Amino acid sequence: MRVLTDAWDYLLAASSWTGDGGMLELLLQQLLLTVTALVLALAVGLPVALGLGHLGRGGFLAVNISNIGRAVPTFALLAVLVTLDWPGYESFGPYGRAGVATLLALTLFALPPIITNGYVAVREVPSDVLEAADGMGMTGAQRFWRVELPLALPLVLSGVRLALVQVWATATIAALVAGPGLGRVITDGFYRSQYGQGIAGALVVAAVALLLELAAAAAERFAARERRDPLGTVSQGLRPAG
Repeated sequence: MRVLTDAWDYLLAASSWTGDGGMLELLLQQLLLTVTALVLALAVGLPVALGLGHLGRGGFLAVNISNIGRAVPTFALLAVLVTLDWPGYESFGPYGRAGVATLLALTLFALPPIITNGYVAVREVPSDVLEAADGMGMTGAQRFWRVELPLALPLVLSGVRLALVQVWATATIAALVAGPGLGRVITDGFYRSQYGQGIAGALVVAAVALLLELAAAAAERFAARERRDPLGTVSQGLRPAG
């Protein structure tokens, strides 16, 4: 019980949040790290997943990328990347020491849900809708942009939501290799036997994870609501171009 009281006191102290190395600065660092890794994963994984789904190929590849990604511990990957000559342990702007290694590890960690959900989302578009699009004389590109992608968007966003929350929570391991983020509060607290500080840092990480989850879930629900009546929605996209 004393630990929880100490954690509460730490959270309420203004000095815990302000100044160099304060929790507000570390929180912003971790948000930057998380968003950057997620954007990189989306830029790499989403075109591959959507392209394979549109072509109807590569399902085995998509599923196995997901399985391999879940099997490889992110911290083990980070530890290996840090010891290499490149990306190594050098500073990288606002991402701090071991910034490139941390970004690469988190980006690879974010790929499995993005690739799997993106592929499955496109493959699950109803076949009768696709046949209707073909019957209207749509090209493959038109069918993808005007039919497949809008209907696949909720499940695609589900993968993004999963990746976002996972990367945010996992980004705390950056502190173990002198990287940025709230992991420093947690590791410093437990290292110095200031357990209230460590618990406080963990509570902030959990609270932000919940907020990110709620925001991403709201975006996912909005996308699902927009396609609640698939036939009515798609029929507008099935009108002949021009």
